Amino acid sequence: MRKIHEVLRLHFEHGRSKREIARIINASPTTVSDYLARAKVAGLPYPMPADLDDAALEWRLFPPSEPSSVKRPAPNWLTVHNELRRKGVTLELLWQEYKVEQADGLQYSAFCDHYRRWRQQLTLSMRQTHTPGERLFVDYAGQTVGVTDGATGEIRDAQIFVAVLGASNYTYLEATWSQQLPDWIGSHVRALEFFGGCTELWVPDNLRSGVTKASRYEPDLNPTYHDLAEHYGVAVLPARARRPKDKAKVENGVLVITRWVLARLRHQRFFSLNELNRALRTLLADVNQRPFKKLPGCRASAFAEMDQPALRPLPQRRYEYAEWKVARVGIDYHVEIDGHYYSVPCQHARAQVDVRVTKMTVEIFQRGQRIASHAYCTVKGRHTTIDAHMPAAHREVAGWNATTLTTRAAAIGPRCAVLVERLLHQRRHPQQAYRSCLGVLSLGQRYGVERLEAACAHALKHGAVSWKSVQAILKNGLDQQPQGVQRTLDLPEHENLRGAAYYQSHQLH
Repeated sequence: MRKIHEVLRLHFEHGRSKREIARIINASPTTVSDYLARAKVAGLPYPMPADLDDAALEWRLFPPSEPSSVKRPAPNWLTVHNELRRKGVTLELLWQEYKVEQADGLQYSAFCDHYRRWRQQLTLSMRQTHTPGERLFVDYAGQTVGVTDGATGEIRDAQIFVAVLGASNYTYLEATWSQQLPDWIGSHVRALEFFGGCTELWVPDNLRSGVTKASRYEPDLNPTYHDLAEHYGVAVLPARARRPKDKAKVENGVLVITRWVLARLRHQRFFSLNELNRALRTLLADVNQRPFKKLPGCRASAFAEMDQPALRPLPQRRYEYAEWKVARVGIDYHVEIDGHYYSVPCQHARAQVDVRVTKMTVEIFQRGQRIASHAYCTVKGRHTTIDAHMPAAHREVAGWNATTLTTRAAAIGPRCAVLVERLLHQRRHPQQAYRSCLGVLSLGQRYGVERLEAACAHALKHGAVSWKSVQAILKNGLDQQPQGVQRTLDLPEHENLRGAAYYQSHQLH
């Protein structure tokens, strides 16, 4: 309206030509002619009446068009809006489908115009004001960078991690092999060290490594990511699913990185991740020093002025990467982690526990309380057991080993010692024969050590080296039979055959 007032004043009061007026108000002569023609058609007097405000003037110069007498059916604009989100769908395609159903419907130009006016009624975007040192936005760039294996020529795509501070837009980026949990956590740690401090909030996307279950109100964080946030005293506020405006800072940061960093590397070949990261760091410094277009300074100067003084200091101890797992304690009061077994106090047998695993330690928690801690062991199939975790009866048995068993057997007699040694060597692992050896030695308490020694000699003579064989000999009295009397050993057929074969290949010298 201000330009219209100026056009009318210059034309009626000063008698300026249309071209002169156009140069003065910085508009085209056609626009000036249109304003004057509309004023003439509307019969607008000059000077204008004092009660003619801007709204009334606009209505007289630009009267609304009369509605058409033909009412055309309108489409469901919400459906049109949602369909446009699909890949490859355009307004022209939707208009053609609409015309198939409504032959007397809107024409294409009216269809587009009505849709745009409907879209303007949607929720407006809110301009966010970020407090210095408050928020850090993190995400991965959609574009990757290929790294060539010098030996095989295979090209592997590296992921680009981007972190942007809310107030200053100061940016960090690095390349990692994946978006998996170890790389995700490591990138956060290195980003904080790059900034030299920590913000109060982190705003990530709903990446599986960060958010186990996305939710608008109560998202579930990955336990390791939650552990990282607790270490740095940070609150995590994930963006809502499919709401990129919640993390607009890092979305814009990804756009800047794609255009001013990754695009510059499109003709370069990299043969290691370290080589790629060196190139990224060089270009990142240029991005952070690049002057703003509409504001004074650059990202680096804004960081030094706003975010850097407001960041909280980092903890003295760097975060140690740890993975959390949910496990159930076995009936033997051990928890299996990566093929190795770690003990917990026996009263927690069959309980469900949380396990924190680092490169050096394994910590076991129940309801937030640590109940056991062990050094991490890479040997699979073995057990790490603390004596205090064992029941009293198990602690007594735990003292048994091959040397102890043979020593006890030798105290009974030489034949008993030989039989125990053969039992230990029959199994691939001697521990598997401990129970059989204990069973043989326990027979001495029932039948006496002299009869047990004689039974062991009889078992060795017939190659029947087992606890069942010795027990059958004692039970049937074969150890007391007279010289020269032959009796069949009361054993299963396969036991006799196995004993005979063993005896033939291991005759006593």
